[in-house]
Amino acid sequence: ETLQRYSTLLKCKEFETLHWPCLGIFVLSRLTCKVKVFGRRILAFLASNYSANMITHSYLWIGLAIAQFTIVVHCAELCGLTPTPSCGGHDYSAVFRPADHGINFENLPGYTRSAHYADHALIAVESRVFAGQRGWKFATTAHLVSPARGANFAMYLVDMSDGSSAEPAKPGVERFVLVLQGEIAVQHGGKDIQLGANSYVYFPPNSTDTLSSEDGAGLLVYERVYAAGGVPVFSRGDVEESPLLPTAPEVFKLRKLLPQTANYDFNVHIMDFQPGEYLWVKEVHYNQHGLLLLEGKGIYRLGDKWYPVQAGDAIWMAPYVPQWYAALGTSPTRYVIYKDTTVDPLLG
Repeated sequence: ETLQRYSTLLKCKEFETLHWPCLGIFVLSRLTCKVKVFGRRILAFLASNYSANMITHSYLWIGLAIAQFTIVVHCAELCGLTPTPSCGGHDYSAVFRPADHGINFENLPGYTRSAHYADHALIAVESRVFAGQRGWKFATTAHLVSPARGANFAMYLVDMSDGSSAEPAKPGVERFVLVLQGEIAVQHGGKDIQLGANSYVYFPPNSTDTLSSEDGAGLLVYERVYAAGGVPVFSRGDVEESPLLPTAPEVFKLRKLLPQTANYDFNVHIMDFQPGEYLWVKEVHYNQHGLLLLEGKGIYRLGDKWYPVQAGDAIWMAPYVPQWYAALGTSPTRYVIYKDTTVDPLLG
């Protein structure tokens, strides 16, 4: 019917200048139910009345402008600027969403993969809470693990703004910093040491060294009240320059970033898995862990729970919780993990 009336318009000589706008309305009106109904009605009305000499050329332009405006508004909805109801005011497009698009949990109200139990915790990205912290200037921190949870260490992220800086750790506290993005300057021995992404630095207890960032940086920090009774020393390095260590019968690649001596009461490991690789040992031990997944995704078993995990997730593991990991997907997994070491389990 619309096409028949449209053909009537085409016979009108005065309508020649309006042919392409009207044709555009008709084509666009076929895109969605909402525009289709409204656009067809406008075209039908214009065709009927114009051919009957009931409206003038000027009013026809006004009608076309209204139709075009309606289509522009609805096309904006299609681009995501406003909610887009489908036919009948409902949107059922998710039913036939391609399987490889996955499920969008980013803004699902109330949903989180985060979990907290007596012997473990998973802190997903959406559960982080950043706030100011004493000793960090122009920076915010998000604590992922702390003694409030029963841990013997603290683990937190630091978002450093331009011109930010950090005071030394509290007396008796040792601090390990891994640079995840940006660059920092460490003031040590009267010199500024520049450290970029994938570099790390260890400050022994009672250190007076400070750090700063001129252009901002993202850090992972581990802190612990020193308990070994030795004499650990300042150290720094680059993750990729740290040697790979034997792991048989495990197949993952392992780097330890601190010296393996009795002077240190914890270490920080970098562990790399190819897709499909997994931990051979189903670990149950007295050591505590604080883990941050840097790349990849997989499945982590903690106790009797099985968690899908991905880059950005943090995990706390208490002593003796059963733990196991398998790397999945098509890209490698890398995670950094704190482990208390060389301390007599009887004495803590």
